[in-house]
Parts: sequence; structure tokens; C-alpha cells
Amino acid sequence: MPPLRSGPDDRPDAELVTAAQGGDRAALDVLLRRHHDRVRSVAARLTGNPADAADATQEALIAIVRGLPRFDGRSTFTTWLYRVTTNACLDELRRRRRRPIPTLDADDAPAERGVPGREGAIVDRLLVDAALERLPDDFRIPVVLRDLADLDYAEIADVLDVPVGTIKSRIARGRAQLARALGNPDTGGERPSTRTTNDDT
Repeated sequence: MPPLRSGPDDRPDAELVTAAQGGDRAALDVLLRRHHDRVRSVAARLTGNPADAADATQEALIAIVRGLPRFDGRSTFTTWLYRVTTNACLDELRRRRRRPIPTLDADDAPAERGVPGREGAIVDRLLVDAALERLPDDFRIPVVLRDLADLDYAEIADVLDVPVGTIKSRIARGRAQLARALGNPDTGGERPSTRTTNDDT
């Protein structure tokens, strides 16, 4: 039986994974709690719908628990976690494909950009989410994994099982489309921010 810990468990992911694979339920609980918000944030951006994101998050966490015994450490735990999360989101999107995609009304949009403070951050977040939602899956998913999850190109290629060059091209094109949708057509190759002050790091 693993020793009881009185304070926060700050063991690295790799150590927690090994412990969880050995039957340490407390280690598994720490892993899930540590990464829950990241999974939820990525799911929210990939699905573009709170209900779908909640379902995808739940399915991803279940898949993580079920798949952890087979995790072999060839990638980092977070890379594997994002792969599982992305697959759960894609499954959810396929199940809900016939649902109409919500759009911003004219009264909601870019006129309110630049509102100061927390209200402005919320408006910007809604605008970014709406713009992301309009991107094709092939572009939206790598952009979210790069700009929100901070995976590098090789990790995203591993998650999506496509060549690195394809990932770079899709991210560049996705960022360009996102920039145009947000009214910044001259950003070129720069990264349009998909973060807000409330996003997880």
C-alpha cells in the first residue's frame, strides 16, 4: 500500500504514471486532477460547444484511465493525453455532425473588441471561439494543439499521425484564416492569440 501524503502531490507525471500503472489509485487521481482543466480547455476549443466539450472531456478521461496500463512512455504523458483528448473530441464531433453550427449575430461581434478589463476579455474569447469554430477540422485541431496546448510540431504530428510538414502547413493556413476572421488580415505568419487571461497554462 502506498504511503499516505499529507500535502499536495508534486511528483512528476512520469512517476505518477508508473505508480498508477502499479495500482496506486491516489496517483491516478492526482494525474486526472492535474490535467483535467487542460483536457477541458482543449475539448472546448475543438468542439466549440459547451455540451459537446463536457461529453468529450468525460470520454477522454475515461479513455485515459482505460488506456493508461498500455501507455508505454514513448511519448510524454501530456502528448499521449492530448492524443486521447483529440480522438475523443473527433468522436464527439462525428456523433454531433448534423447539429447546426451556431454563428455570431451581427449585434454580437467585432464592434465590441477593445472593451477594457474582464468584459473585454470575455468578448475577445467569444470572438476567438466563434472564429475557431468556423475553421475546418484539419486546421482547427493543429492550431489548438499548438497555440493552446503548446505542443511542438513533432508532438502534434505524433498526436494526429501526419507528417510534420503537413502540420506546419495546416497551422499556417489555419492561423491565416483565423486572423482574417478576427479582422487582422495582415498578421501573416504571426500567431493570432487563442489564449485569454483565464486559459490554463
